[in-house]
Amino acid sequence: MFKVMHWVMVTRSQILVDLLNTRWPQQFLVKIHNVAPDNIIDNFTENRVNLVLIDLSSVDIQKAYQIQKKLEKERSGARVVFLHYPQQVDAGFLVQSNITAGVFYSGVSLDTIGTGMDKIVKGLTSIPEEFNKQILHKVATNEEHDNLTIREREVLQVLRSGSTNIDIANELFVSESTIKTHLYRAFRKIGVSSRGQAIAWAQMNMHEVIQ
Repeated sequence: MFKVMHWVMVTRSQILVDLLNTRWPQQFLVKIHNVAPDNIIDNFTENRVNLVLIDLSSVDIQKAYQIQKKLEKERSGARVVFLHYPQQVDAGFLVQSNITAGVFYSGVSLDTIGTGMDKIVKGLTSIPEEFNKQILHKVATNEEHDNLTIREREVLQVLRSGSTNIDIANELFVSESTIKTHLYRAFRKIGVSSRGQAIAWAQMNMHEVIQ
């Protein structure tokens, strides 16, 4: 007797869920559960989920990162697949070798995704070759982390919770312009170009300080 797999589809697009439900349940012997991004962890009441598919066309990249990290801590064995991965945005920090099973760019056909999913079902991965190079370069990024000044580390530590520049300035007792200068220098050292990327980087590379 074949065992039915359970996949969670994290998306705000019912059209996407309906489209996948027209072929994947029969193709992969799977039941697809549609979950809103804010409710994903609350819906994991049973230890039966094999894959979590995150639709990056309707889920914010930072939210997707947080979901994957929480899964890594709380759902041992479940792997993550990213659909509609943006090619024009630097989101390479999302791809983690220990939990990410698949990455599919926006614009690829459903048949192409299906071929990749077939590999994933067999225990393999379906990730574009360029991401392997990014993983290898993470060592270099960690070296840049070591070059951060104490103040830059403090600023990133506060930033990791999503604080505004004014909030950071008030907490560190400096001016807002000083915070902007520290952030500019820190962004260059850790290789990010936006606030969202910096927050995700800090959440991934810096330990949370318990107050």
